[in-house]
Amino acid sequence: MELDDLRAAFAAKTGDGWLAAALDRVSGEPDAVGRLFAAAGRRVGRAPLTAGWSADEAARALLLAALPADLVAERADTLYRFGDAAEKRAVLKALPLLPVGAAAVPLLHDAIRTNDTRLVAAAVGPYARHLDQPAWRQAVLKCVFMGLPLSVVHDLDVRADAELAVMLGGLVDERRAAGRDVAADAVELLAGLTAGAGGGQTATEARKEA
Repeated sequence: MELDDLRAAFAAKTGDGWLAAALDRVSGEPDAVGRLFAAAGRRVGRAPLTAGWSADEAARALLLAALPADLVAERADTLYRFGDAAEKRAVLKALPLLPVGAAAVPLLHDAIRTNDTRLVAAAVGPYARHLDQPAWRQAVLKCVFMGLPLSVVHDLDVRADAELAVMLGGLVDERRAAGRDVAADAVELLAGLTAGAGGGQTATEARKEA
């Protein structure tokens, strides 16, 4: 998803001129972004818009993108820190579309520490490419622990490694020992990782070899 895709979807599915006026105002008056960002849900609604984005999320991403480039990272941080859950999620989803580099990684760490499945899912999206490998592995485990489908983890098939297999194996063993269910996608991932690493070895054997 790119900003142009959000603009096109918004233009096609809404006839409200509020967003266009808001974008013009933010580009010339950056300090207005806080009020407009908070108002987006009320002004454009929260209905699904396109490819996993709601109207308010798309509007908020476009508002951030309308800021002068040198202010985007700072304002994204502020809007996340002081926003409600919907506003935080919008910031997280917008990050890979914004010129912030790795500056917003602390927001991912904060989201992953929460118990809000929506925030955790947003945090392991495309911007998670900026997480280092240890932090990324912990985020994947958090998804399994919370029951999130692993399809929300961007680049899982590329980044999953032997160390993740060891950690995931430990979690799977603990849950089974406690009589708790383990999601099928987690079991499938573990099987693929351990088979690739050692010809079908068990999670326990993988941990002993690590």
